[in-house]
Amino acid sequence: MFQSLYQEITYKDPFLDFSSFANQKGSIFLDSAPSSNNKWPVGTGRYSFWSFDPVYTLTSKNGKIDFQDHIFEGNPFDVLQKSLTEFKCANHPNLPPWQAGIAGYFAYDLCHHLEKLPRPLQDDLGAKDLVLGYYDVVVAYDHEDKKAWVISTGYPETEESKQQQKAQERLDYFVTRIRNAEPVSLTPPPALPSLTCNFTPETYQQAVQKVIDYIYAGDVFQTNLSRRLSGDLPEDYDLLALYQKLRTENPAPFSAYFNAAPTYLLSSSPERFLKSDQEKIEARPIKGTRKRSSDPLEDAKLAQELLDSEKDQAENVMIVDLMRNDLSKVCEIFSVQVPSLLKLESYATVHHLVSTVVGTLKPELDNVDLLKATFPGGSITGAPKIRAMEIIAELEPNQRGPYCGSIGYMSFNGNMDTNIAIRTLTVQENKICFQVGGGIVADSDPFEEYAETETKAAALIKILTK
Repeated sequence: MFQSLYQEITYKDPFLDFSSFANQKGSIFLDSAPSSNNKWPVGTGRYSFWSFDPVYTLTSKNGKIDFQDHIFEGNPFDVLQKSLTEFKCANHPNLPPWQAGIAGYFAYDLCHHLEKLPRPLQDDLGAKDLVLGYYDVVVAYDHEDKKAWVISTGYPETEESKQQQKAQERLDYFVTRIRNAEPVSLTPPPALPSLTCNFTPETYQQAVQKVIDYIYAGDVFQTNLSRRLSGDLPEDYDLLALYQKLRTENPAPFSAYFNAAPTYLLSSSPERFLKSDQEKIEARPIKGTRKRSSDPLEDAKLAQELLDSEKDQAENVMIVDLMRNDLSKVCEIFSVQVPSLLKLESYATVHHLVSTVVGTLKPELDNVDLLKATFPGGSITGAPKIRAMEIIAELEPNQRGPYCGSIGYMSFNGNMDTNIAIRTLTVQENKICFQVGGGIVADSDPFEEYAETETKAAALIKILTK
């Protein structure tokens, strides 16, 4: 198996390096948004990565796949799985876990390749269901050890001497480009005059009540119901400057910027979907939210209120059980465990309840099998998952697109790490939108559920309109 080449470079905030290449084809930044004020939970936020100019791109829309200059009908999960058997590299245990490989987004609507589900009436975004780049080179940062490297695989060459030569050429190219890059000066983006929503407060609360009615009818225990806010972008709007503002004002350990033109994703997600080294699996579902306060006493009161809330605890435990069930489909018997339940985590604008579910992947299966067994994440669907997704399709007027899907990487060395694409801005042509939602359970109050979505939306609204 080929051993990729690597070279250490000067460590700095990875955004400073990435900003010079953000307009390049397929540029992607998987960002833990590090700063002296951020204290991410143990096991998160240690690494950041970026790359551009993938050797291949895999896209899919409603089963129409475009890969390696061929357009055909099929299941994108099957194409991804087959391709990963052809791209493998030995692991460097002393380097960050993404050592080049596949990265991009999996839209929520890929669920239609996994289950027979109705679709919402409107696909107003028209974004691809899947966009993945196959990156032969990655720039990787370890924020704990304050080190950075360029890692090069030599793909798509597969003959050993040619791959070695290609890997060295691309390594030298990236190192030189980074060393010679000019600093990028970014101007804060103009405030958008207004945002519109696909629900009014009244119609969202009516939809929440409809979910509650389904719960009492015995259809479902919990359903995640979301609403979309959107606006028009002026000409020459600087998305990178907007992302800089996002990562500064609402930092999160699973942030991302992805240039999948004509679609762009700007994410400040706090939630890990799946982490895997093709053996050990970890999921970190979030359920339960309270706003932050600038008053330390009030902030502590809000945090304790969340910890004491039986409703929020019930939401979280339901999703933990769902994740345990999903992981048990592909994990070794008795290996699925919950080492952390209902832990408080505090971010720039909200407190969350977070649990951790782990397992050991069966040796005959791979990360694509893991994705197929668990996608979309239970924290943004509900329980039971299939009925919850049917209700979502009935009550939400728009297809979700990338929202509540996943952004992340699948490394050629077998590692994977992905987020849940919440707190995520989607840009399509001159439109920008984001969605906010919450888990509806039997004792949910429609007005309070709407207010919770307002809390979750507040940071993104401020970033876009102030």
